[in-house]
Amino acid sequence: MNNKAVLYLRLSKEDRNKVNKGDDSESIINQRIMLSDYAMRHNFQVVKIYSDDDESGLYEDRPGFSQMMQDAERGLFGTIIAKSQSRFTRNLEHSEKYLHHKLPLWGVRFIGVVDGVDTMDENNKMSRQVKGLTNEWYCETLSKNVRSVFLSKMNQGKFVGSSCPYGYMRDSEDHNHLIIDEYAASIVRKIFRLYLEGNGKAHIASILSSENILIPSLYKTRVLQQNYYNSKLKDTTKTWCYQTIHTILNNQTYLGKMVQHKDIKISYKDKKKRRLPKEQWIIVDNTHEPIIDQETFDRVQAIQKIKRKSVNTEYSDNIFAGILFCADCKHAMNRAYAKENKKGSIGYICKIYKTMGKKHCPSHMIKNEELEEAVLSSIKNEARKILTEDDISDLDKVQKIDSREQFYKKQIQIVDAELEKYQKFKKRAFTGYIEEMITPQEYRSYVAEYEEEISKLERQKEEILTKLADENSLQNQHDEWVEAFKDYINIEKLTRDVVIELIEKIEVHEDGGLDIYYRFRNPFQVAN
Repeated sequence: MNNKAVLYLRLSKEDRNKVNKGDDSESIINQRIMLSDYAMRHNFQVVKIYSDDDESGLYEDRPGFSQMMQDAERGLFGTIIAKSQSRFTRNLEHSEKYLHHKLPLWGVRFIGVVDGVDTMDENNKMSRQVKGLTNEWYCETLSKNVRSVFLSKMNQGKFVGSSCPYGYMRDSEDHNHLIIDEYAASIVRKIFRLYLEGNGKAHIASILSSENILIPSLYKTRVLQQNYYNSKLKDTTKTWCYQTIHTILNNQTYLGKMVQHKDIKISYKDKKKRRLPKEQWIIVDNTHEPIIDQETFDRVQAIQKIKRKSVNTEYSDNIFAGILFCADCKHAMNRAYAKENKKGSIGYICKIYKTMGKKHCPSHMIKNEELEEAVLSSIKNEARKILTEDDISDLDKVQKIDSREQFYKKQIQIVDAELEKYQKFKKRAFTGYIEEMITPQEYRSYVAEYEEEISKLERQKEEILTKLADENSLQNQHDEWVEAFKDYINIEKLTRDVVIELIEKIEVHEDGGLDIYYRFRNPFQVAN
């Protein structure tokens, strides 16, 4: 008789009780003591102990369990001892597969110490099957209850995911609340900035990899010391990729929104999931601090939408795909083709004119060379409005900035001086009252007058600060405009990337005139 035995220990996800992070659970330790004692009393020679901590009994891909089955098939032992059949498996299908087929075929016996399961006892088979069915019912009921609790938390905007989105971490005081991880958040902001500067997703991935910035999964395991596992990630993967950048650029969580319930399990017995349509996602606003502002996020989405349009690079006229519209009916412009040349287009015409005729809208025809020449000229003109640092003192924009900013700062100084004066008046009045130089009625009258003046001055200061902030905002907008156009002063040829970076849309009038709406603009010009 083969008295070589192994012990199988498993802590169910529903019964976690950790002593210290990284240690075996209290339950695992207790199981080890119980099973070792049983093996010794029944003269089994324990040759190995297999353990699965924080693993569900529904699945057979548990590391310890999988290794044990491989060793069982190789004949390394004759008996498996576990606390109960449910610790071995809670899946009825797996119970039949292993207890009644695989293990007997391999000549391996299974013993459940607590529930009396023993595959050597043929009379015990019906009891094992009933236990298997009961365990499965338990899991199904538990799964429904857990899902109900999770849905309730999701609707409240509470985070229930196993791993936080890159850029966030769990709040130590509330594990259902996200707080910003400043380092990772700075990388997220950098990704959005690089994309708005015209870099493609694959190029951004290359930039981050060249700067030796850890990919999210490695950052979580190495820096944050999280027990994070990505099943799609290979052990050799250490570089950023297109898909990771794409996911980050489209994640609404960075707006301060909690976005959950995007996938559901096909079955409680299977780890496979299916994607839900977006209308079924649970999205709750303002649940945590945003990393990206709405304007930046929207600009990224708009550029992606344009870039996703199919562009045939063989013909240069396609560089305007997705941004060219009729100025009257507001519909997209379609390419126009010469009858004798079916390959390349000669220009653009209104979509409504092309499909419904001139009764509904004129053609708004514009030729490729006319369109490119006009847009190129407009970009050059916009770029040449930017002067060098040596000339900038002569620019009206700077005069406005300096004069208004200095004026507002001077106004604040005046108001602060007045506030300090009235605060001193209040103190003197109090001193006069204490020294009985003025009556209580006079004191109250003085104080009421001073406080009214102080209140007026504080409101005045708040208004000036608001105007100063607006002035700074105009300066930031101007800097964005300069940054966008500074490299195009001597541009000679239009490309798809240049058009997408600078132009939001172009409207074509019936006479061929163009209205070009840039993504960036000089706020000081607009003010004029």
